[in-house]
Amino acid sequence: MRTAEIIRKTAETDIVLKLCLDGSGKSEIDSGCGFLDHMLTLFSKHGRFDLVLECKGDTEVDYHHSAEDIGIALGSAFSQALSDMKGIKRYADIILPMDEALILEAVDVSGRCFLQYDVEIPTQKVGDFDTELVEEFFLGFTRKAGITLHIKMLSGKNSHHIIEGIFKAFGRIMCSACTIDEKYKDEIPSTKGMLV
Repeated sequence: MRTAEIIRKTAETDIVLKLCLDGSGKSEIDSGCGFLDHMLTLFSKHGRFDLVLECKGDTEVDYHHSAEDIGIALGSAFSQALSDMKGIKRYADIILPMDEALILEAVDVSGRCFLQYDVEIPTQKVGDFDTELVEEFFLGFTRKAGITLHIKMLSGKNSHHIIEGIFKAFGRIMCSACTIDEKYKDEIPSTKGMLV
């Protein structure tokens, strides 16, 4: 089983995270923000990842540090659980509808971090969550996971639907890209012999 446990403690957040890549989509999430809990639950379910997360953050300020640091911790967990990335499919993409919203995402689990985020969310908040923090979460994730990730909103009017589509699509492509291809399970999926 490909698993990881991350403990990350700063002056702004205290995070304990457990991840199993080869799970069934079970999750226990307490990020301190109900909307982010909902998004991470969707990510876990659609990615078939088992995820346990507790974050105690400086939410009296806002959710910025929590969202960013959870992205960092989750990205670190993926990097740890994937290890040398031997046998993974590496690439995945999807066009995912969420009611009127349509989201395109593509990933290369390459060892190289890059985020192309082409999303215009109509409102500044969903509930008490600042919608600009979606990008901050993914910046933290891509930097620590070492992935190339493209997120593009093709259409959408409802902020909740747009963000939900992003997290569902992310779960689906990460599941596919991290799946072991049995035909090549002992190979690194790169002509360089390593992913970096």
